[in-house]
This record gives sequence, C-alpha cells and structure tokens, in this order.
Amino acid sequence: MEAEIKAALVALLDGIKAADGRVIAAEMARLDDFAERGCAGLHPQLVHFLERRSYAKALMFLGGEQDIPVGVCGGRAGRTEN
Repeated sequence: MEAEIKAALVALLDGIKAADGRVIAAEMARLDDFAERGCAGLHPQLVHFLERRSYAKALMFLGGEQDIPVGVCGGRAGRTEN
C-alpha cells in the first residue's frame, strides 16, 4: 500500500503545481481512503501525516528522510516550556 500512497502523493503535489483541481480532489480522496483503510497496517507516523494532510511530510517519510520538520501539533519544536 505504501507504493500506492507514494504515487498518490506525487500525483497530488504535481496537481497542486499545475493548479489542476480535478487531480487535487481525486488524489486527496484517494489519500483519505488509504488513511482510513490502512490505519492498522501502516506506520503510525505515516498515518499521522495522512490524517493531518501533511502530504509533503508523508512523502518525505516514505522517501526515508530522517529530518522531517516537527509541526505545531507535537514534538519538541511544537511544545512550549513551562
């Protein structure tokens, strides 16, 4: 399923660059479906990115990158110190 997710992410990002609303809508629907169907079998971090529509981060994760930026939803950079 990860190969299909990666293909959908690439198609989505290409659709965004081309401002092709039809492709954007279709690929986002595909990705939402993958996240819903694959929660049990996918890596939790990938599910997190897909559910929050952090598509660039999901693609980085699937590409094996280690330095994925931390967002405001969690992680050290997203937390304030008391």
